[in-house]
Amino acid sequence: MRVISGTCKGRRLQAVPGMSTRPTTDKVKEAIFNMIGPYFSGGNGLDLFAGSGGLGIEALSRGIERVIFVDQDRKAVQTVRKNVAACGLEKRAEIYCNDAERALKAAAKRGLRFAVIFLDPPYKEKQWPTLLSSIAERQLLEPHGVVVAEHSAEAELPEEVGGLTRWKRETYGITGVTIYRWEGDGSDGEHCGLPREL
Repeated sequence: MRVISGTCKGRRLQAVPGMSTRPTTDKVKEAIFNMIGPYFSGGNGLDLFAGSGGLGIEALSRGIERVIFVDQDRKAVQTVRKNVAACGLEKRAEIYCNDAERALKAAAKRGLRFAVIFLDPPYKEKQWPTLLSSIAERQLLEPHGVVVAEHSAEAELPEEVGGLTRWKRETYGITGVTIYRWEGDGSDGEHCGLPREL
């Protein structure tokens, strides 16, 4: 695994030891950022089920100002810390050992809003509807911010959840990627870290 583009381009990233974490392949990662970026002008990111931290680190490399990394696996959290440090991004990262629902609740309590949320739970757990509902109810996205949900290719995620509307869906081998946009508050999206064409 490596950082594909931006200020940290080419940096190698460590994988989480063991078989409990399934890293996003470089091919899928590149496809994701081509859909939502490829570059950003600030904004916050949230990398839930962060694993090795590859998606959040890629976002930082491409211009997201700050990323919160969350994983409940201690080995994953240690790996994220190592990878963030290897890329010199410690001052732009917060890293927590926590479960996703508690992390969303904590973010809402802090009044945080995100330009992009990466959502990559274990495929077998099928947590997407619950997590998407939680993100929508807590209004955790900036106007026109996006949720990137990674899932098994055969999984069908809902068209709409609260103010989240399905925007794109692509399949890469056994992996599916569904992207939701936040349209819930009717704002004109004056500021968002994502490109204007979104």
